[in-house]
Amino acid sequence: MRLLKKKTDIRFMGVRRWAYAGSLALMLLSVVVLVTRGLNFGLDFTGGTLVEVSFPGSADTELVRDNLRGAGLGDAVVQTFGAASDIVVRIPPRSEEDSSADLSTVVLQALQQGVEGEVLMRRVDFVGPQVGDELAEQGILAVVYALIGIFLYVMVRFQWRFSAGAVAAVVHDVTITMGIISLLQIEFDLTVVAALLAVIGYSLNDTIVVFDRIRENFPRMRKSTPVEVIDASLNQTLSRTIMTGLTTLLVLVALFIFGGEIIHAFAFTLIVGIVVGTYSSIYVASAVSLELGVSKYDLMQVEKEGAGAAPNDQP
Repeated sequence: MRLLKKKTDIRFMGVRRWAYAGSLALMLLSVVVLVTRGLNFGLDFTGGTLVEVSFPGSADTELVRDNLRGAGLGDAVVQTFGAASDIVVRIPPRSEEDSSADLSTVVLQALQQGVEGEVLMRRVDFVGPQVGDELAEQGILAVVYALIGIFLYVMVRFQWRFSAGAVAAVVHDVTITMGIISLLQIEFDLTVVAALLAVIGYSLNDTIVVFDRIRENFPRMRKSTPVEVIDASLNQTLSRTIMTGLTTLLVLVALFIFGGEIIHAFAFTLIVGIVVGTYSSIYVASAVSLELGVSKYDLMQVEKEGAGAAPNDQP
């Protein structure tokens, strides 16, 4: 804790040109990966059938996959969740002749092979392709609405230059995070969309803390340049940024390791997003605001004419 309490004097804005180059390179690379490899959409977007079963004991996922391949369901995705005996089988869209009830029966019969005791069916869900298209559209709109709301909120609370910096940071975080998801072909479903929205919220919160300190320091450091004010503000909030990021990452890493396979994509997206978001609050949000020419005059309240006149001065 002593290291965090020690006053730091890091010249963050002195290397902002290098940070710009690195961020632009990562964003361009992410866009290229998204265009060439695309996203590995889950059943929430592509449609299909989800079957949840419970084994009498610990489930052998390799045996489950072999049994499903033998039943003609080699394209099914098998995941564990919660206890080791609980299995989720995700089956891509089939022909219209195969109903969800028929598929669940085939899955249950396949999983029962080589298992002592009864395999219990817990849940069967079916998502049609049309519903998947609607969910994809709504997910995109949710992110767009979040960006618009962020711009308006920061503009009202601070100033439009800060709004542009906050939106640039969020776009930076979402683009790079989605690029990594595409590169690793992690299944993109509604839980990942929720994680992306959580990343937006985390990044904005971190950025607002820095912006608050910058707004406080401009009147206090009247003789300092905007670069010096922003550097001082970033150093003053650095311990808070590190502690918040580390404690959040500890929880997410534990969730990723012990939360089960079904929640891996959600936890991984948040881990990547928080690392990128912590970086962007320093080298994207603050730096973009600086490049747009933010100064102490942008944050000073304009005094109304005649506000300082004494009552006796009136005729």
